[in-house]
Amino acid sequence: MDVKDEDTSEQSRQEHIAYYQTLEATLVDLQDEKNQTSEPAIIIYLDKRIDAMEKDKIRIRKLFPDVRDEEWNGITD
Repeated sequence: MDVKDEDTSEQSRQEHIAYYQTLEATLVDLQDEKNQTSEPAIIIYLDKRIDAMEKDKIRIRKLFPDVRDEEWNGITD
């Protein structure tokens, strides 16, 4: 299986930061949806989606370790 090299260019960095921020917003929405349901199958499904997104956030942060927390959270000077 071929392993793809990650693009760490400035453009990729900006795109990943934007994607990371959308993941944050989506995670909040999914958590709200999970808190509003009592259906076990839906809760399991949402837990799996939340877990996958959390892992993606970790992958992105490792790809760009020099980005400060403020940038990840959309706070710029």
